[in-house]
Amino acid sequence: MNMPPVVSPEEWTAAREELLVKEKELTRARDALAAERRRMPRMAVDRVYAFDGPDGPLSLLDMFEGRRQLIVYRFFYEPGVVGWPDAGCRGCSMITGDETGNLAHLNARDTTLAFVSRAPQPDIARLKERMGWQHIPWYTLTDDFDADFGVDEWHGFNAFYRDDDRRVYRTYFVNGRGDEALGGTFAYLDITALGRQEEWEDSPEGYPQTPPYTWWNIHDEYDAPDPAAMAEQLGRARDAGHVVPEAAQGA
Repeated sequence: MNMPPVVSPEEWTAAREELLVKEKELTRARDALAAERRRMPRMAVDRVYAFDGPDGPLSLLDMFEGRRQLIVYRFFYEPGVVGWPDAGCRGCSMITGDETGNLAHLNARDTTLAFVSRAPQPDIARLKERMGWQHIPWYTLTDDFDADFGVDEWHGFNAFYRDDDRRVYRTYFVNGRGDEALGGTFAYLDITALGRQEEWEDSPEGYPQTPPYTWWNIHDEYDAPDPAAMAEQLGRARDAGHVVPEAAQGA
């Protein structure tokens, strides 16, 4: 391999700082793109779609689990997939299944994540057990939902929003290499209509927002937040200069 040169610590630091300028530009561009997503028009979902879950039939509205937002990943797991029925799509498994962590953080931002596939529930249950994905809701497609939303094969993410009248809207769609960046809490929130819901974000007037850091918690402590600990966390963040928009958007 034709490797880059070996340099002194001072030269390495200078090269790192030069690259950091571009990385910060990329981060701010990514924030600006997420702000545009939050201003995308919505598409009303008028058809009633049906899914099969471990507890029986359910609708798209049921999949929200009472929350405001829903992200649905079409996981390519069905007859015809290499390794069926013992394995699902290799890319889906590696990039999305294995990289999706505890969902309590998404839930704390009023957002639900769910997988859907053509595979029957017994096969899904067996694969979840094998792969250690028991924490991810995973439902069976029974109609044209995947075709209607751009993923009748392979994989892709659709984001939905539910209003107070229980009407559902499609707000975003990403597939192909766009899937590569997803898996973490903030990456998922950045494709939703409401975003991270933090005060530094550029969002339309009236969107729910809280100070950054204050809503973050240990994943099994969201039901019993410690106000003193949250205040201390915010104070330390302010002391470190991480609350102003410039710092929040930094690389």
